[in-house]
Amino acid sequence: MKKIILALITAVGLLAGAQANTGGPAWDKAPNKTNDVAALQNGAKLFVNYCLNCHSAAFMRFNRLKDIGLTDQQIKDNLLFTTEKVGETMKAAIDPKQAKDWFGGTPPDLTVIARSRAGAGGTGADYLYTYMRTFYRDETKATGWNNLAFPNVAMPHALWELQGVRKPVYAEHEEHGHKVAVFKGWEQVTPGAMTPLQYDQAMGDLVGYLQWMAEPVQNTRVRIGVWVLIFLLGLTFVAWRLNAAFWKDVK
Repeated sequence: MKKIILALITAVGLLAGAQANTGGPAWDKAPNKTNDVAALQNGAKLFVNYCLNCHSAAFMRFNRLKDIGLTDQQIKDNLLFTTEKVGETMKAAIDPKQAKDWFGGTPPDLTVIARSRAGAGGTGADYLYTYMRTFYRDETKATGWNNLAFPNVAMPHALWELQGVRKPVYAEHEEHGHKVAVFKGWEQVTPGAMTPLQYDQAMGDLVGYLQWMAEPVQNTRVRIGVWVLIFLLGLTFVAWRLNAAFWKDVK
């Protein structure tokens, strides 16, 4: 009996999850900008200005931004709002207790968020790129905002002034005898400071920075990996020719 009850609970949970995702958008492919220094610098600026107010990146130090071409002075002049020392970690400006009272939970640390959000829909970068572009006004929520990629999210739309206010557009069709609402696109209610294309590009920069922050040495690792493979191929060729030379007189 316990097994039957457990199976029913699991089935109901899966069904609820499927219904929650019905009509939601597929994850868009995030542009790969981890090698674009200018995009990473702009992403770092967006992160510090719009994300670091509530979210920490406790495993990243400001001075690591020198790896993407910034100097200590540039970091001090443009990015140090929550601390006075370049060598300190990126800590959120908000008090964790206040954040929990306001949002119902402590905002998660974002150091490795781009690596932890991968799923069936794509990579963690794809999820974040979609998430940051699918906020819409919902007056039934405490924050006044909701999100198609993360329904009932507690986070407000921190970048709404850049994107403006949009609302999702749905179309109904029948599926197995039932009417289902399917997401079709967006309607711009109020324009933002950026055009839709500019906002998408900015989110690409932000997500690129989050990807880089999750693993700053990833591009170096790939380059080293390529040279290691080339070395191993060369070594294999030499070993093959030596083997042929050693055994050429053996019948």
